[in-house]
Amino acid sequence: MKHLFLVNPAAGLCDRTAQIKAAANAVLGARGIPYAIAVSRGPGDLMTRARAAAAAGDDIRLYACGGDGTLNEVVNGAVEFDNAAVTHFPAGSGNDFIKLFDQPDAFRDLQRLLDGCETHLDLILCKTGAEKRYGVNVCSLGLDARIGTQIAAYRRLPLVGGSSAYLLSTAVNVFRGIHQPYTIDFGARRVQGNQTLVCVCNGCWYGGSFHPAPEARPDDGLLDVLLVKPVNLFRLATAIGHYKRGAYRRYPNLIEYCRTDRLHITCQSPSVVNLDGEAITSEEVSLSVAPRKLRFFTPQGVQLLSKARDHEIIEAI
Repeated sequence: MKHLFLVNPAAGLCDRTAQIKAAANAVLGARGIPYAIAVSRGPGDLMTRARAAAAAGDDIRLYACGGDGTLNEVVNGAVEFDNAAVTHFPAGSGNDFIKLFDQPDAFRDLQRLLDGCETHLDLILCKTGAEKRYGVNVCSLGLDARIGTQIAAYRRLPLVGGSSAYLLSTAVNVFRGIHQPYTIDFGARRVQGNQTLVCVCNGCWYGGSFHPAPEARPDDGLLDVLLVKPVNLFRLATAIGHYKRGAYRRYPNLIEYCRTDRLHITCQSPSVVNLDGEAITSEEVSLSVAPRKLRFFTPQGVQLLSKARDHEIIEAI
């Protein structure tokens, strides 16, 4: 079996390429296991490298070394190849997908990753026009999608850091409009009108601290969907706070929740779609679950957290 570490030097607060190389040498090198390291040269490069490595046909394990965006790139490069398994060796700031597991810190332990086992997990299939891309964790539209995908641009401004970039992006996007109209089709059911945001979850954490759908699981063949209804400026912080904490059950008039296997969203103008932190712009997006599409390996002794499921299923297969 081959092992390839795909490193994003721009992930997190600093470049951890040297530490990743040292860890790989200390664990795989000490065991005499051949491995290779590829460092990203820019956006999309790790997807290309993952695809090329998987297309060679050998059984291979791919280590996504970065944040959730890095994991998304590697998964999209490898997803169509049965010979490729993927894991997350976290080096980002959020590392949200692995919070689904009972020991997320274990993903930093290469010894346990090397001795771990594989599982098959669901993905989100995202189609915009003729293009398709897979999401590992969460897809969102609306206010938080605009805020989250524009933070990086504000970070490039002089004297603007991480928290300042978030606040600046929030202020600008609130000024542009808190909610917008959507038509959301769940098969035979249609939801039409303004929404503050739409969130479609395969995982249950995103944005570092948002936990909107605590029951979401990437192994049940379903997507968890939350719709935050229109709010005014004075109620915005309260609404987002409830949503962030996963308190939708307590506020059914504010946050609607359901589970489904697919939905189609139409916007009146091109809108930002946030897919695992990556921005796509489109007037229409079709989202569906891709059951057991991801071959994923976990550290030794690590399991998915168990969650109770007791909500309505809309148009599920």
